[in-house]
Amino acid sequence: MPIKVVLAPQIDFSVLRRELDLPGEFPEAVLAEAERVARETSLPVADRTDVPFVTIDPATSRDLDQAMHLSRRAGGGYRVRYAIADVASYVRPGGAIEAESWVRGQTVYLPDGRIPLHPPVLSEDAVSLLPGGDRAAVVWTVDLDADGATVAVELERARVRSRAKLDYAGVQRQVDAGTAEEPVALLPEIGTLLARRAAERGAVNLPLPSQEVERDGDGWRLVLRAPLPVEEHNAQISLLTGMAAARIMLDAGVGLLRTMPAPKPEAVEKLRLAAESLGVAWAEGASVGEVVAGVDPASPRGAAFLDQAADLLRGAGYTAFGADAPPPADAGHGGVGAPYAHVTAPLRRLADRYATEICLSVYAKSTIPTWAAQALPRLPKAMSTTDRVASAADRGAIDLAEAVLLEHRVGETFEVAVLDRDEGNGRPRGTVALDDPAVRARCSGDLPLGRRVEARLTEADPATRNVRFEYP
Repeated sequence: MPIKVVLAPQIDFSVLRRELDLPGEFPEAVLAEAERVARETSLPVADRTDVPFVTIDPATSRDLDQAMHLSRRAGGGYRVRYAIADVASYVRPGGAIEAESWVRGQTVYLPDGRIPLHPPVLSEDAVSLLPGGDRAAVVWTVDLDADGATVAVELERARVRSRAKLDYAGVQRQVDAGTAEEPVALLPEIGTLLARRAAERGAVNLPLPSQEVERDGDGWRLVLRAPLPVEEHNAQISLLTGMAAARIMLDAGVGLLRTMPAPKPEAVEKLRLAAESLGVAWAEGASVGEVVAGVDPASPRGAAFLDQAADLLRGAGYTAFGADAPPPADAGHGGVGAPYAHVTAPLRRLADRYATEICLSVYAKSTIPTWAAQALPRLPKAMSTTDRVASAADRGAIDLAEAVLLEHRVGETFEVAVLDRDEGNGRPRGTVALDDPAVRARCSGDLPLGRRVEARLTEADPATRNVRFEYP
């Protein structure tokens, strides 16, 4: 459910498309190839249509990458079946779709429409795991013991059929009412186990509310949403699969990892001091992840602590390895607390298609296709570039909406929560958060961390997308 919803007038987001040089319509050659492969591509021989998979996504999504089925194992523990859209079967090496996907890199989301990685005839139809029809998928089967530890992993291409397109809010209501059915009934139980194991290995999961701009009739609204518990549980299933993929590739000495340096000791110590000043309990021997899990993000002090903790999760990137480069000495992902790979969103992210194909080949003890092996060295740079563009689009849309909302209120005083502070070339400043409208902005002044104060709005300019405050 939304925490805050603030109505906004008409906003022109096309400036962001021009500024970031985002792709427009797909070239005719790409669309023609997509139509052809959608008609001609055969489904896998292996048939898993008897498994009642379901998808869980935002209600309006049609590019459905993942479907799941969760069950108990006869001997104890759990079986996680995770079907991922088999994009590689539809993208011909050397073809127009492949070339265009390297130009785009990933699906970019703007409030007035997304810029998809693949043509909609594939991403929202033939390859998407929509319910009621047979689809090609890469099926991961991960067996867990009663404590959530992985005991076996299987991987195959197979024909699947999703039974239902579920959304997060609907599943949460079912879980709360105790009416969730077999494919997802175990999601809270398994998700909680996996989250506990993640905290124990030092993973850092920040339950920060997400800020979104949504259409509202002829205008727009700015929404601040807290993640639902089922969203967090669902993310654990994806992380579980990504860790299984990383293990397969590391054991084989070839692959593509999503990496992030572990937090430096001095950064953890700085966070520990922030916890002390903010009154956040940090038990002796507790990891950062365990402390974060106990923080209330809705409180000003909790929000300030989580904002400080986000500084630990810096430096994420992609690391390729294989014949010309050994696996990295530090193969872990600081946020996950283990080696991790992106394989669960191939409809929306370029790297997943290649990492998945390598996992399939390694698991089957077959030769990795040339097109996948040769792409590895190029992928880290390509993904780094597109990650920056996607982040800029997301942040730019929020900044624009915030500036439009506040441009006629310059000079007013607002109550704000202080999320962070720094000296900034000798001049104290920091970041503050408004409750209504739900805005985060820079603020000059000697700000008390984790406190609520009154600050004056000094700038709100839609042209530059700048919003600034001053304290006192």
